[in-house]
Amino acid sequence: MTSSLVVNNLSKRFGDFIAVDNIDLELQPGEIFGLLGPNAAGKTTTIRMLSGIIRPSGGTANILGFDLFDDLESIKSRIGYVAQYFALYPELTVTENLSFYSGIYGVDDSQRQTDLLEQYGLNQFADRYAGQLSGGYKRRLSMVCALCHDPELVFLDEPTAGIDPVTRKELWDLFYELAMAGKTLFVTTHYMEEAERCHQLAFLSHGKRVAQGTPDEIRRMLVHKQIYTFSAGKDMAMLKALPRLEGVDLINRFGNSIRVVADDSLTLEKLAGFLAEWPGEEYEPVQTTANLEDVFITLTSGEPS
Repeated sequence: MTSSLVVNNLSKRFGDFIAVDNIDLELQPGEIFGLLGPNAAGKTTTIRMLSGIIRPSGGTANILGFDLFDDLESIKSRIGYVAQYFALYPELTVTENLSFYSGIYGVDDSQRQTDLLEQYGLNQFADRYAGQLSGGYKRRLSMVCALCHDPELVFLDEPTAGIDPVTRKELWDLFYELAMAGKTLFVTTHYMEEAERCHQLAFLSHGKRVAQGTPDEIRRMLVHKQIYTFSAGKDMAMLKALPRLEGVDLINRFGNSIRVVADDSLTLEKLAGFLAEWPGEEYEPVQTTANLEDVFITLTSGEPS
């Protein structure tokens, strides 16, 4: 199978600042690839380089069989790009926005436009100004405009940011339809729930790739760590003392549930003994397995090297 995208040692500098630091990536047709990282990790810069908006400082990239440096115009006609912020014309209607973008790509297919509006639930708003749409429907219109020329590879920069969970799920159903039709999707996101939906993932931290693989493979990256969870209430003294316990690497709280990532020096018995010193509540720690958020925070919360 010919890869949709192959990146080797891709980098981007802005003066002395290294935004993307020699990353390698590979995507396959029909795959949803998720790129995750904290703010300023280099996710948007990576997408902007690969979509031809900004020029890389170094490295190579082959996209759909074309060289990023030598065949950029051929690449642009075969990819779609949904920006983090809406690249729509608010004073134009839904139909006019779609017609405008179709014209940019030299596509004159009214039936395809009609089909896209229906598929993405926009036919009922065809004559509404884009600026009057809700955030979720603006996302849908951005998708439709990016798909007007039937691209083989679609870049989606935080495509569901700021929209409700129901609309997010509906958009992901549409992403899967695209993938099953053989399209490749390159998605950046902050949501761990969305990371679980991807076929392959990569984590960026300070411009460096710190993890890559399937969600299951990435979860296994903490196999050398001990993961514990227990219910905890409002004992602030205990919660302040817990990070100072020997072996603790990370503490993450979800409501009344505490998750602890630790090295081998912190056994379940030692943790239970520590918690027994706080008689205000009954703590029952149990050992569990790592989730994606455990791995993500562990790998991306350090200082740049």
